[in-house]
Amino acid sequence: MKRFHAHVAVDNIKTSIDFYSKLFGQNPTSQQNDYAKWMLEDPRVNFAISARGHAIGVNHFGFQVDSAEELFELKKLAEAASLGKVLNQEETECCYARSEKYWTIDPQGLAWEHFHTMADAPEFGNDTAACCTPVHSSELDAPTAKAACCIPKGLSVTDGRCCG
Repeated sequence: MKRFHAHVAVDNIKTSIDFYSKLFGQNPTSQQNDYAKWMLEDPRVNFAISARGHAIGVNHFGFQVDSAEELFELKKLAEAASLGKVLNQEETECCYARSEKYWTIDPQGLAWEHFHTMADAPEFGNDTAACCTPVHSSELDAPTAKAACCIPKGLSVTDGRCCG
């Protein structure tokens, strides 16, 4: 079964945890000093926030699935929607979880993550590769794209460093 995912970058994790806990009527399901996640059942949403130096606001959207088979089906849809421009991360540790995932970018430049979580992880992850939100490389977002390493296949940047 799919669960909608939204990740928002915040400037103050404590204030944001307090706000969203009151907004959702429950405390985070998972909480660290730089990250929090609410696994809501009605509506079925995985809502996460982090304070890790990324631009404040929507970081990415996505879908979390319960099986590798569901992930494969979502990957086929993403490949069709993006003309094959999908970043495969396979098994990785990110956001205090060990997951299999891939990314694509919508026409507006918003990153979409599809993932299957297998287990918790003790650390947030590696912002220089495994835990990186991809960006679209175009004239409008060239400064952001050049500062990132996670570019879906078929898009390119020159002279860049990984996210973070």
